Amino acid sequence: MLNITQHKVMPLTMDTLTSQSEARLVEFTKSELFAKTFREGMEMVEEAAAYLDGPGRHDAKKLARNDAIVYASQSMKLTTRLMQMASWLLVQRAVKEGEISLSDARGAKYRLLPEKPQEEGEMSFKTLAANARALPPILVDLIARSESVYERIARLDRSLYVSIAAQKGNTVADQISRLEAAFKN
Repeated sequence: MLNITQHKVMPLTMDTLTSQSEARLVEFTKSELFAKTFREGMEMVEEAAAYLDGPGRHDAKKLARNDAIVYASQSMKLTTRLMQMASWLLVQRAVKEGEISLSDARGAKYRLLPEKPQEEGEMSFKTLAANARALPPILVDLIARSESVYERIARLDRSLYVSIAAQKGNTVADQISRLEAAFKN
């Protein structure tokens, strides 16, 4: 029986993004779905910034110490989530405008990271909403909406890019390249 772990896999030089996948990416960036998602995401960024830099500062000052700590923590998470969303959306717009190549856009540095799992002792949003009644309703609403939009964008990212990444090492071109590399030695 052949032990595959003994063989060295040759690095692939051929791009495995199919023309069909490329067309799907370009089609998405030109779609109404993308335009709507882009507007919604960017409007949420602006809305959160306006709140956190304006009325949110006043609201935070009125909170008890422990609630103020929760407010600070949740507003940082909100800001981070929104900046990741905005970054992803701007990369997709750059693809649409031809400012970035599809090859660059599908790079790992442009992937939307899944939000890290909750650590022990950390409040879930449901717990936060139920127990932190002192938090301003506007902040709680922004958190809830941002989580919803983030998850939608994460699904789009997985749909558009993870399926592409899964093709690597599985396409006919990759198999031919491996065969050629194996018989050259």
